[in-house]
Amino acid sequence: MVGLRRLIDGVLLTLYQRYTAQELPALCERLGLPEPIEGSSKHERLVASLNACHDDRLPDVAEAVLEQEELGQVERMALQDVLWLGRHHVQIPSRTRRELARDFDLSDHLGYPDRFMGLLGRLWHLDDDPLGGWTAPTKSLRSQIERHVLRFDDWTTEQFFEQLGAFETPHPRFGHFIEGLASPAVLPDEPAQRRFVEMANRHLNPVGTQLSQYGEVDGYPQFQLIEYGRGTARRPRNLIFATLGKPDIRFTSALDNDIEVAERADEVLVYDRPVGKEGLLWRDLLAWWQETRNIADQEQAARALYSRMEASLPPRSPGQKNLFWHYHHAYRDHLHDVPALLPEIWLHWDPKTLRARGTHAMQNLRMDFLMLLSGNRRVVLEVDGMQHYTRNDGTEPDSAKYAATMAGDRALKFRGYEVFRFGHDELRDRELFQRCLSRVRTAAAMAVMRLGLQRARRKIRQDLSRATLLSTGARAADRAWLIVRWVGLRSWCGSRLIGVVTQGPAPM
Repeated sequence: MVGLRRLIDGVLLTLYQRYTAQELPALCERLGLPEPIEGSSKHERLVASLNACHDDRLPDVAEAVLEQEELGQVERMALQDVLWLGRHHVQIPSRTRRELARDFDLSDHLGYPDRFMGLLGRLWHLDDDPLGGWTAPTKSLRSQIERHVLRFDDWTTEQFFEQLGAFETPHPRFGHFIEGLASPAVLPDEPAQRRFVEMANRHLNPVGTQLSQYGEVDGYPQFQLIEYGRGTARRPRNLIFATLGKPDIRFTSALDNDIEVAERADEVLVYDRPVGKEGLLWRDLLAWWQETRNIADQEQAARALYSRMEASLPPRSPGQKNLFWHYHHAYRDHLHDVPALLPEIWLHWDPKTLRARGTHAMQNLRMDFLMLLSGNRRVVLEVDGMQHYTRNDGTEPDSAKYAATMAGDRALKFRGYEVFRFGHDELRDRELFQRCLSRVRTAAAMAVMRLGLQRARRKIRQDLSRATLLSTGARAADRAWLIVRWVGLRSWCGSRLIGVVTQGPAPM
């Protein structure tokens, strides 16, 4: 978040010159920043507003800046990279990118040159002339693409990707590029879209990725990159959750899969809105709750929704209650931006009871918790009490019950769900559960720092290798040196040393 805050601060340095003092409150409101204080200079007021903005709101501010303000290409790309790298993204190796480029025929896209160049302009630095104003404008990347790709078609797609920097660009940017190439905004021709997707997936599938359709826009299919083998190909239609008993459901339209709760509708929550590309976030669930319950005050609505979902948890399962409480407590400062944790959600529904259905009955009708993440990922959290592996009130082990639980897990995983099981005893005591979460957070933090170390090394080496012999960058590269500083990280489970890579002058 430090890097994102620094970049937004740099943008504000430009913005204060575009707006009058009277326009600053409206600007801050539009960007999601706190109202600026009175009395100081315009720049100081904007900086103070940014300083008062909590870290969890910075991604929303960055999104608003990118959507609403005109930025320089370098400034825009830097802000995009930091914002996108902080989110879940698909990784596509350079070799896969190059093989995809060799197989990619640009003909369909070049039929819509303005749309094609618009996509490039949103993602790449097309007007970067390394010599500034010293040479003719034909040296810009934009003019080179117009000449060699649009007019004379004497660049191969691989050369085109090379000139863009697509083989070395961060994974999120390349992912946005591939999604953009499949988008109807760039290619308003469904057969051409599907030809591109089929070609791209031949190269993406071997590395665990694919372009998957997730909806339609103006009658055209819309595609997104997902991790192959993770997530499902379909988006949920009806989410039936937080039930206080078995719901009495009937179809109002079997053709359209429209349902209604025939009786005791107050004992069932049914979320029937489309789930977006980012999954189902708490803010989406809260907006639905406010609208359907006519609650204007957001804080009051949030408390009511939380209480209603908590009431659906089994009274004899303190572990489930602790998991539900800890999730909302841990993310209380930025709950709007995390996936909604849906309790007691129905996976299967059968109007008959298990006993009445007999050997043909579906197992695992309900899940303890479900989260819907980006990329169509469905994450199930289960809290296993003794009833999952014993009989006679926990006095005798029951291997058949345990086998049925494992079979249910396999069935979910085959359908693309990710399943995580907790033993009830590790969640029963709230203080012990907090220690468990502390261990998870510490391990995650170390993993992130190790990944950052690897990325830093790779990025510095790439920057140095791309510098030309005549550039200032190359002369600096001759003297460059990678410095590793070791930082001690102490936690309850011990101490670790984490390396931080920086770049500096070589020792004389």
